[in-house]
Amino acid sequence: MHLDVIKLRAFYYRTKLGRIVQRALREEIVRLWPDVKGQTVAGFGFAAPMLRPFLKTARRVTCFMPGPQGVMAWPEGKDNHSVLMDETMWPVATGHIDRLIVLHGLETSVDSAALLDEAWRVLGPGGRVLFIVPNRSGLWARSDATPFGYGRPYSLKQLETQLQKHRFLPERHIAALYAIPSHRPMGLKVAQMLEGFSLKVALPFAAGVVMVEATKQVYAPMQSGLGEAVRRPLEALEGIAKPPSKPVSGRNARKSEI
Repeated sequence: MHLDVIKLRAFYYRTKLGRIVQRALREEIVRLWPDVKGQTVAGFGFAAPMLRPFLKTARRVTCFMPGPQGVMAWPEGKDNHSVLMDETMWPVATGHIDRLIVLHGLETSVDSAALLDEAWRVLGPGGRVLFIVPNRSGLWARSDATPFGYGRPYSLKQLETQLQKHRFLPERHIAALYAIPSHRPMGLKVAQMLEGFSLKVALPFAAGVVMVEATKQVYAPMQSGLGEAVRRPLEALEGIAKPPSKPVSGRNARKSEI
């Protein structure tokens, strides 16, 4: 079940811990996608905080928010880029999106299979999608102090297996959010230090979220034989008399020559 957009907005824009999460995830996303100039970038779920770096360079940026979650105008004080929609029926043409970020969308979906199929449909040739989900073995999935404590958490293997079943090819994965999910002042100070340090020394299973970048897998249609039926095939020796079916003796051969 999706969280309410009011609670998500309050976490990311009204709390210090939410701003730490914003900065940590944004840095990883920009490192993965440093150049999106001229591309169409979209987000599903509550991906608005992660889309801001692309507003100036991308050709178009859109934030899709599912109906059960609700929608908010984004970015604040500027032209709106957010859309309220059905999570399994996106108002986007097939193959239209170059880069897609799914945050607080997959783990809370009531029909994750249909959601993945729709994400595959709208992704264009050479397009990439980044799924950000709670880490099953991390502390963030065990606490309801943040939005990552809701829905179904995933391990890296579980997420990659799920993506492969729906024709995605996992390319790269990243673990992030090593801080303790606490709003207390001491926890916030530790969080700011750990996000810059523990990424290099902590084990992946200790991370709060798993991030998997995948591409759209398209198979060429398999056909056998000619593409079109040939009514009258061309024969190389057409018009030449066929040899006799039985051997001709020497006497009969001389008569035939006369």
